[in-house]
Amino acid sequence: MLSILLRFPVIILLFHGFCWSEEGPNYSFMHQATSAPRISYYDYIVIGGGTAGCPLAATLSQNATVLLLERGGSPYGNPNITHLSAFGRALSDLSHSSPSQRFISEDGVINARARVLGGGSCINAGFYSRASADYVRAAGWDARLVNESYRWVEKVVAFQPPMQQWQSAVRDGLLEAGVEPNNGFTYEHLVGTKVGGTIFDGEGRRHTAADLLKYANPKRLTVMLHASVHKILFRTKGRKRAIAHGVVFRDSLGHKHKAYLNRGPKNEIILSAGALGSPQLLMLSGLGPADHLKAHNISIVLDQPLVGQGMSDNPMNAIFVPSPSPVEVSLIQVVGITTFGSYIEAASGENFAGGTTQRDFGMFSPKIGQLSTVPPKQRTEEALAQAIKSMESLEPAVFRGGFILEKITGPISTGHLALRNKNPNDNPSVTFNYFTHPQDLRRCVRGLQLIENVVESRAFSPFRYDYLSLPALLNMTAAAPVNLLPRHANVSTSLEQFCRDTVMTIWHYHGGCRMGRVVDAEYRVRGVDALRVVDGSTFHYSPGTNPQATVMMLGRYMGVRILSERLERSRRN
Repeated sequence: MLSILLRFPVIILLFHGFCWSEEGPNYSFMHQATSAPRISYYDYIVIGGGTAGCPLAATLSQNATVLLLERGGSPYGNPNITHLSAFGRALSDLSHSSPSQRFISEDGVINARARVLGGGSCINAGFYSRASADYVRAAGWDARLVNESYRWVEKVVAFQPPMQQWQSAVRDGLLEAGVEPNNGFTYEHLVGTKVGGTIFDGEGRRHTAADLLKYANPKRLTVMLHASVHKILFRTKGRKRAIAHGVVFRDSLGHKHKAYLNRGPKNEIILSAGALGSPQLLMLSGLGPADHLKAHNISIVLDQPLVGQGMSDNPMNAIFVPSPSPVEVSLIQVVGITTFGSYIEAASGENFAGGTTQRDFGMFSPKIGQLSTVPPKQRTEEALAQAIKSMESLEPAVFRGGFILEKITGPISTGHLALRNKNPNDNPSVTFNYFTHPQDLRRCVRGLQLIENVVESRAFSPFRYDYLSLPALLNMTAAAPVNLLPRHANVSTSLEQFCRDTVMTIWHYHGGCRMGRVVDAEYRVRGVDALRVVDGSTFHYSPGTNPQATVMMLGRYMGVRILSERLERSRRN
């Protein structure tokens, strides 16, 4: 039965086809929410057209009617999303129409959440890498279906990146530093050094989870853009357990619409609103810690104190290495997967901010909030403005080089999410508690020591100044040439202090609706019926070196499992 489902989308694609232009696909099922009827009915309602929601909705549409509600707009025709050379422009756009919504954690680290069809795959650095076999086993997933689901995704969005000199030097430096074996180009998560995939094709065009909607049956899928869901509706009368049966959403003009599930035991609402949006919407709908909900005058459907708990964000720390030789513009292509729990990656070159003359550091620019000049709590708007002004006054030679970064696996340190108000469009309060667990800090220190070995390797020698040791790189000031790090009275900053003071996000936050706590092994919300959560909020740990491949896979994987379950129920009935 699963094999039939896996082949079915290809047949639909061949029969129906889609019209593509330079601005992307012309999806006949995609509409502005202002055109939505006041009341409508579907077999499945998917909240969030992001990295998981798009493949999930496309799959479910093969055998059911599906409504996909996305609070943002279309990614197509937006050059700030499409082109690799424009990376960072969307993240630095703070307007209400931006595909990225900035938020600042209570830790003081500036972060971003997606607000666009395709989700985080529209605004990220593009690295594509699968989860490890151990991760798949720990999640309780069917390994065969996992692999088939990855391949379904990869036919549309994954590519082999072009390896040029600087990224090659990082790869060879990692091998020389002992991060072995050389695993070559692979999507697999393997200890050692590898070249991973990318969602940017050979011409530098981004492909996103929204492209996976080409697999959908256009007669059964409806996508509503700028549709902000305010509440999930439950029926409780005469029932031991509440059952989800509809949603309330508003369009861009503020008009209210309601969508309900068709009658039947197989139909469901599925939350795919992301690690912030899904726990936030559960709380707004009455599922969460009772005292917290009462404080916001929210009627309680289910006292579930674990909603919003277990929030994690993988800390990123980076070192800028100025180069005596020109370097290519590259985002993440190479990764060193260590045995001690740190991943080493790199990005290089001068980003001309989408073709303008404004110089930029790409994914390490204060324009997108990645400011390590001052410790997290001091990253005010004024500090950002000063850093941007300082960056734009630097000489061109300063931008020649690249960043080598580390990301802590896990992490072990966790925090929580809480409501600020009842507006779903406002950011909730979130705390990640970076480096509160000593193991995370030890991994950061070991990762920095490994980066030093890479920089000092023979392979990397064409791209370093011999007189710049790691302590010198760590203690550079913003004026000489670039490291944009905190200034300390002591000349030698400890690696532990460096980790704490320069921590940034790599945008891999997760948790809040963790499996085994808020949802069960089939992603059903515990304590209520007809409601699931399928996205990164269910993760205990971020999968692989970058989660996007696994989040897209999960959307497809759960879509197949839900349809299989639906067909089995129909057969029994």
